[in-house]
Amino acid sequence: MAERRLYVGPSLRRLRRDHGLTQADMAADLEVSPSYIALLERNHRPLSAEMLLRLSQTYKMDMAVLAGDGGSDELARLQGVLKDPMFADIDLPSLETADVTTNFPGITEALLRLYTAYQEEQLALADRGAEVPASSGARGAEDSDPVAESRRFLAARRNSFPILDDAAERLAQVIASHDGMVGYLKAQHNLRVRRLPSNVMVGSIRRLDRHRKEVLLDDGLDAASQTFQLGLQIAYLDMRGEIESVAAEGSFTTESGERLTRRALASYAGAALMMPYTAFAKAAETRRYDIEALARQFGASFEQTAHRLTTLQKPGQERVPFFFIRVDEAGNVSKRLDGAGFPFARHGGGCPLWSVHHAFRTPRQIVTQWLELPDGQRFFSIARTVTAGGGAYGAPRIERAIALGCAAEHADRLIYTQNRAGQGPDDATPIGVTCRICHRTECTARSAPPIGRQILPDDIRRTSAPFGFSDS
Repeated sequence: MAERRLYVGPSLRRLRRDHGLTQADMAADLEVSPSYIALLERNHRPLSAEMLLRLSQTYKMDMAVLAGDGGSDELARLQGVLKDPMFADIDLPSLETADVTTNFPGITEALLRLYTAYQEEQLALADRGAEVPASSGARGAEDSDPVAESRRFLAARRNSFPILDDAAERLAQVIASHDGMVGYLKAQHNLRVRRLPSNVMVGSIRRLDRHRKEVLLDDGLDAASQTFQLGLQIAYLDMRGEIESVAAEGSFTTESGERLTRRALASYAGAALMMPYTAFAKAAETRRYDIEALARQFGASFEQTAHRLTTLQKPGQERVPFFFIRVDEAGNVSKRLDGAGFPFARHGGGCPLWSVHHAFRTPRQIVTQWLELPDGQRFFSIARTVTAGGGAYGAPRIERAIALGCAAEHADRLIYTQNRAGQGPDDATPIGVTCRICHRTECTARSAPPIGRQILPDDIRRTSAPFGFSDS
């Protein structure tokens, strides 16, 4: 029987970049020519058994890392990109797509980068169009808004970073072999974990003291928060290369925007160490996305678990796509993530008819709601309050509400829709994204007229809605 030829171009290139090597560096390590490495990365040469063994010994890696997928991640990503409606009128056979990823890995990567850049620019254009009138000729404030920059970066990638998930999954196995993060930090970095009172921490909840070789934690943190902070510290120590690699894909106009993005990526990695992708994704399906049950299984908080559910879009291993939002009682949005195509309000407040704004009436109770947007799209939403801070009498606490939701077609996979007679998509609450772009003229909760509608005078007739509009 003929020997199967192994082409590993994308995997080899990823390995080289993860180690911060040029093709010449890798060639020197393996005692081959740089041109041979280039041919391997372009899939113009198969990988020999001898070279596979040499790679494994040189970079202390499992051979399965290279021999396993043969570019399946890139294939799944490209197939996902080609599902965009803009390509709907083009015949794109799956075999041709597979041929591109196998035989032209460089072109595949270029297309993926270009599509991601396109998504970022679409989001940036939407921001500018919403903020600045077209006639003004001015550039929007969003151009220099670091929070908006970071949110665009995450949204363009649907808050999914397989490179971080893969690295965290491997590292989590090593951590488990040391009986947890405390043991790992001691064994791998000679760092001791100490928990100190808030007055000693002087405004910090975590601090790395390299001089005393200690990781210091505020002892007022609950167990889930302490675990997350340790995971975050490990991410900064051992996943910095992967975080820098992902952040380098962005184009930032402000230094703060870049720093916020790196912080978000580090938090992503820390959560991935607590809730490794494969195990968490399997548990999510088994438990029908029961957030409280998943939180207990993985020792995480309700918010950490809900946040992690938005990241389960690894190509080829996708789960239910969710969107996530966190608001305070004044309606300020402090976190917004979208993996489900929900059209969040980018400026101004959200819709007051959405239950996330009502969750404060029933603290720590889950509130469910079907939603219908003006264009007919339907979503299912889960909302609940969460508490930050506290930990001691008199310590300040912050109450916020979070909402996690998905498109209606995925809702039957969630435990929250089971055994709910008389409650379904047909009972959806009609909401808008924000009053300025919602044209539901009869809405009594409206706070501002929609753009482009002429307001009627009320000297003869006053409508029940806050504003009356002409038909034209």
